[in-house]
Amino acid sequence: MMFRAAVFVLMCCLVVGASANARAQRGDVPGWNSDAAASYLDGRLDWWMDWPTAARDHGTFCVSCHTATPYALARTALRTGSKGVTAGAVERRLLENVERRVTAWQEVEPFYSDEQFRAPKTSESRGTEAILNTLILANRDARRGSLSDTTRQAFDNLWGLQLTGGETAGAWPWLNFRLEPWETQTAQYYGATLAAVAVGSAPGDYVSTPGVQPQVARLRDYLRRGADAQHLFNRLTLLWASADLAGVLDSPQQQAIVDEALRLQREDGGWSLASLGTFERRDGTPLATDSDGYATGLAVYAMQRAGVARDDARLARGRVWLRRHQDPDGSWPAASLNRDHDPESDRGRFMRDAATAYAVLALTAGD
Repeated sequence: MMFRAAVFVLMCCLVVGASANARAQRGDVPGWNSDAAASYLDGRLDWWMDWPTAARDHGTFCVSCHTATPYALARTALRTGSKGVTAGAVERRLLENVERRVTAWQEVEPFYSDEQFRAPKTSESRGTEAILNTLILANRDARRGSLSDTTRQAFDNLWGLQLTGGETAGAWPWLNFRLEPWETQTAQYYGATLAAVAVGSAPGDYVSTPGVQPQVARLRDYLRRGADAQHLFNRLTLLWASADLAGVLDSPQQQAIVDEALRLQREDGGWSLASLGTFERRDGTPLATDSDGYATGLAVYAMQRAGVARDDARLARGRVWLRRHQDPDGSWPAASLNRDHDPESDRGRFMRDAATAYAVLALTAGD
């Protein structure tokens, strides 16, 4: 009797999962509005590029982890296929800004300097920017199918700053303003995972270029050494990187990250950013623990990139959550890990910017 009951429960779970997956495949959930997402992202980056606080020398602006970099990844994804291949005015301005800073690397000032703040902000800024510049340009070139001279120069700038000794050999200096999840001591590992995405995704088999093999080997070694010590936020980005750069993780290690992420999937099908690490707000306010677009988009995207089937019922539930939670302005919700910001303020929308970009990546992956 107990055996038959157990079988019945198992069959019910399978039917429920299959039904949810079937509903997602049939489209029996709200669709998502890619045009609205593009409009939101364009509007936010347009504001960022003209925000006086983001302005830098030589007529350039800071390339941020929360708005500019996710924008570049998502906007490229949005204009593939039926959306065409030509970048719009906002995206072109971002790419031109990155190219200007890459080609004038020896002349432009760092985003943040030791004189303005404290040592080692100059080196941290250089390392961070070198990674983000290279990621943005390599992502663009991957869609084109060929590596540009400017992107090659971005890689040269990147390798010139890679650390070669000590515990962090293979990584880069990375900004630490004690701001989660992108600007902390542990975010140095996050930065290295983004470098791995850039290296592995660069077209023309750049990763096999003879002249960069020692640098790539150091990067792989750094990521492997530190993998087990990372919180899940970093490990999900590592999972994504492992899909682009071979030799970073083996299949059992990838599966361990997938299993860890799936254990944290919430009943509504989403993920909460607060659950991906041991985060505490600096102002003492409680963290938002509801499912959000950033954590859900990142989890779904990373697992899909690592080979989890799109028709997996658990990922289908994650995509259903994303389709159900796009706001009328085209964005997805997310909240700061650092302060209880006014969600309607420009600063208060930084996490929403990242959430929208990663939701787009998750929903367009494999389409």
